[in-house]
Amino acid sequence: MTEFSLQLNEDQLQLQKWIHDFAENSMRPIAEEWDEREEFPYPFVEEAAQIGLYGWEFMAEIMMNDKTGLSTPVALEEMFWGDAGLGMSIMGTGLAAAGIAASGTSEQVMEWVPQCYGTADKIALGAFCASEPDAGSDVGGYRLRAKYDEATDEWVLNGTKAWITNGGIADIHVVVAVVEPEFKSKGHASFIIPPNTPGLSQGQKYKKHGIRASHTAEVVLDDVRVPGHCLLGGKEKLDERLARIREGKKGNSQAAMQTFEATRPAVAAQALGIARAAYEYSLDYAKERKAFGRAIIENQSIAFMLADIATEIEAARLLTWRAAQLGKAKGFKNAEGSMAKLKAGRIAVHSTERAIQILGGYGYTREYPVERWHRDAKIFDIFEGTEQIQQLVISRAISGVRIQ
Repeated sequence: MTEFSLQLNEDQLQLQKWIHDFAENSMRPIAEEWDEREEFPYPFVEEAAQIGLYGWEFMAEIMMNDKTGLSTPVALEEMFWGDAGLGMSIMGTGLAAAGIAASGTSEQVMEWVPQCYGTADKIALGAFCASEPDAGSDVGGYRLRAKYDEATDEWVLNGTKAWITNGGIADIHVVVAVVEPEFKSKGHASFIIPPNTPGLSQGQKYKKHGIRASHTAEVVLDDVRVPGHCLLGGKEKLDERLARIREGKKGNSQAAMQTFEATRPAVAAQALGIARAAYEYSLDYAKERKAFGRAIIENQSIAFMLADIATEIEAARLLTWRAAQLGKAKGFKNAEGSMAKLKAGRIAVHSTERAIQILGGYGYTREYPVERWHRDAKIFDIFEGTEQIQQLVISRAISGVRIQ
């Protein structure tokens, strides 16, 4: 049984304050501007790199070197309290790094993860490419193919990925491809596409509802050839896994799911930061705003909304921290990561919607940040597994039944 503690150590308390101060002083003042521009905020990410907030060393510190599992959710809650679009511009590369860590050898991790981030003086970006135009939640429906050219020891990739954070502008793309179509999701493998590889290009860039400072686009691969050593995990391991599947033996989790399982508590923490931002803002507003001769928080209709939101945020944080600790200890039993993401995504949407309601007409305008937070929150019901996919994962875990 994994010991569960809510006590943050001194390093984690300092981390929390450091990122909160950065979020308050460097993120919030520019959040509206970059939301309106709908461009990747290179100057902001460069600033984050200069102070050590964007880089593989920082990610290693909060994810790998923390034995409690709590440093990551603590850091991400504060970052996304600052702004979700800017936060995603920092964290998007982490998806590629997580994909490499989930499927790669130790040598591949050491070689490629630093290249995803670059240096403080010259940043790089990474992109994890899983979803496709006709297959998001349906990972068994992926079509992008990778075929092995034995004569040159190269893999040749063809197809299109969709909804990719940093897609097309990244230096390192991690692509989940089909190597054995008959095995569906079990026939996948992940590949590193090095910088400036011919045949990889950006397709359409999406104009999004929220997190608009984060770049999201299609990635098109047209006869992209990569060396054999760019297959994460190596060909010997892949061949062994496919052989087991052919013999009817149970195979390992396929590539995309391995990454999503590792990142769901972190995504829950991001949603939690947005929820808390909206709650705190609407609480302060309700204390100051007067109607009918008194502060509106003195009305039960307002006070009870805030009481419910505060309670739900606390519940979501408990689930998130618990999931983060279980994930660190590889102790998931009942899809606790999915539970955390499901709960936190729901409260992010609900909290921001209620914040708009509390601010009334003002909340519906761009003069106040709650409408932006509401737009940002909705993606947490959709990406890295929709609300319904989380319910499916949880129901299968608790029942042991292959629910469709």
